[in-house]
Amino acid sequence: MSQPLPRGFLWGNSTSSMQTEGGWNEGGKGRSVYDIRTATNNSSDWHVAIDEYHRYDEDLDLMANQGMNCYRFQISWSRVCPTGDGDFNEEGIQFYDDLINKLLSRNITPMICLYHFDMPLALAEKYNGFIDRHVVDAFVRYGKEMIKRFADRVPYWITFNEQNLYSMPEVFQISGYLKGPQSDADMYRISHHVMVAHARIANYLHAHTQSKIGGMLAYQEVYPATSRPRDIFYARRIDEFLNRNLLDVFAYGRYSSEVLTFLKRKNIDLDLTEEDQKAFSKLHSDFIAFSYYRSLQINSDHVPINVIPNHYLDFGAEEVPGLPVNEWGWNVDPTGFRDILTKTYNQYHLPMFPIENGIGMREKFNGSMIQDDYRIDYHRRHIQALKKAVFDDGVEVIGYLGWGLIDIPSSSGNMDKRYGMVYVNRTNHDLKDLKRIPKKSYGWFKHVIETNGADLDD
Repeated sequence: MSQPLPRGFLWGNSTSSMQTEGGWNEGGKGRSVYDIRTATNNSSDWHVAIDEYHRYDEDLDLMANQGMNCYRFQISWSRVCPTGDGDFNEEGIQFYDDLINKLLSRNITPMICLYHFDMPLALAEKYNGFIDRHVVDAFVRYGKEMIKRFADRVPYWITFNEQNLYSMPEVFQISGYLKGPQSDADMYRISHHVMVAHARIANYLHAHTQSKIGGMLAYQEVYPATSRPRDIFYARRIDEFLNRNLLDVFAYGRYSSEVLTFLKRKNIDLDLTEEDQKAFSKLHSDFIAFSYYRSLQINSDHVPINVIPNHYLDFGAEEVPGLPVNEWGWNVDPTGFRDILTKTYNQYHLPMFPIENGIGMREKFNGSMIQDDYRIDYHRRHIQALKKAVFDDGVEVIGYLGWGLIDIPSSSGNMDKRYGMVYVNRTNHDLKDLKRIPKKSYGWFKHVIETNGADLDD
């Protein structure tokens, strides 16, 4: 037994609506951009997922039995507002109202994410997503309504899942952008509009509730491939442009001076208005949330001249040598996790909240318990790193939420890449019976929670 984490530490699970709910055409839900995506050889469609829409009581019981005291879930914008900017759907809102009440009845603290890439299809088709200011206004309207409905019972909120992805090439797959040149200028305009939406929602929540809100990043530790000055410079620039530029707004209400100077030189217009500046000046964050799965290294020799820092990893990313990797090339690097916790806290002095962490593996159920010792090892090593950040480095950490408790399709829709501590009996193309079957890691994590992180042994 070692030292337990501070009293009140949150242990839990994170999910998104499109990866869990199903019920894509039930309860008055409108279509999202995910609902029209078709299955491929290596992915499912998004119509059923793990059928959380009908089965969440069963899954909440699994969470409660494991001892979890926090669940971060996403509200599907198109379930509560079918067209994104029209009438609200009371049946869809009631679904989340019931979910929140049932979480609370099991002593599980709810945490809401308002957007996890599934733009209402109507807004994507009519306005091309967040590149249009109308969609910013529609999102703020939707977010305010959810705050009015639920903030009396939901103490933790985030607006956008992994918000720095809007500063990377993924922006054109997650922002409702259906047509256009996919230019760097479009990327930066969308990224800025998303930040404006975040600021307006955060300011509203702080003005009208006692709830807490923070920004969230997909944080990868990026090391220089060598000790050469240019590799070191590129690694620092990646952190500045993809992470700290947003963190500066979350914490200080302003973009990085380095990034703004760079954009001015490149003649890239953010569409930054006086009203945006006013919203930023009022903005503050109660915590910094982030996902962490792996690390990379950057080899500057592979990056073409005149590529902007947002694209360095597209060309120069390499696996970090000497670390174990899964079949998708995602490594296991708990030291990178600790470094992100500590350096970010040292810079911004805001409580840190890792709300996604896990490893995807290929697994099949053959009638006996899945012996996922690799998952136990992954989470053990990351919790140990978290504890070092807390007790050796002085970092204030709110909790640790895994991705995830229960198998769900991966972000690409691949059910074969499983992150869960509970097996869900379906494949990409065969729904089977969707039975939930705990793996070995389920019992291990239950004991970890019981000891508040003091005992990480098998």
